[in-house]
Amino acid sequence: MGKFLESMTENVGDYTLRRLIPAVILLFAGILLMKIVLKIVGTILNKGKLEKAAHSLINSAIKILMGVLLGLIVASCLGIDVTGVVALASVLTLAISLSLQDLLTNIFGGFTLLYTHPFASGDFVEIAGQSGSVVEIGLAYTKLYTPDNKQVSIPNSAVVSSEIVNYTANGTRRAEIIVSAAYDCPMDDVLQALMDAANLETVEKSPERFVAVSHYGENAIEYTLRFWSTNDNYWNNYFAINKRVKEIFDARGIRMTYPHLNVHLDK
Repeated sequence: MGKFLESMTENVGDYTLRRLIPAVILLFAGILLMKIVLKIVGTILNKGKLEKAAHSLINSAIKILMGVLLGLIVASCLGIDVTGVVALASVLTLAISLSLQDLLTNIFGGFTLLYTHPFASGDFVEIAGQSGSVVEIGLAYTKLYTPDNKQVSIPNSAVVSSEIVNYTANGTRRAEIIVSAAYDCPMDDVLQALMDAANLETVEKSPERFVAVSHYGENAIEYTLRFWSTNDNYWNNYFAINKRVKEIFDARGIRMTYPHLNVHLDK
């Protein structure tokens, strides 16, 4: 019995020296190599023209691929039949892919976004009924920050299949303000007042400001004011001009009407 135990101890020790220790060293070396590769990839991505919103998607894909390869190499070093593992992994991959179809669809959707490039990091977009600035294209989700600082995560599959409205792709945006004035207010005075309200330094000179009569309502005439702003100045201009319209109308005696009913009584 003692000889058997001694023989077992020797065999375990021999296995540890020949298999386990090299595998552990290989594992730590592989992890270190992964960190170096990811750092190099990160440096390349930062210096490249690819949008930062897609960096996490590429890093995640590389990390998963290198992790699988490292696992197979370590398994082979331990004496495990990698061929059998690969065959088993294929079966498990098929089973997992059937049960995780939505996740895989999101992953493929992420690569589709990376290839088609419908928006860039920081762009203000509207996707699947959600509006916000693009922060990140992840492995499964695209993240937006809404104007009220909420984080919205939209599945990449939904992003790909939805209509994407990119408000900031061209650098400038057109704003439209619709106001009403009484019928007895001279049209030319109202049009000039609206033009003056949009006369701000931060409003783009080209395309030029535009005002027109847009609708004859039951109680008032509707006027449309359109102007262009850079993405950074859009909301500031929009709110400032809305305020200026009322101030200029009041100063020039132009009345904004509201729904009302005139009743005439015959004697």
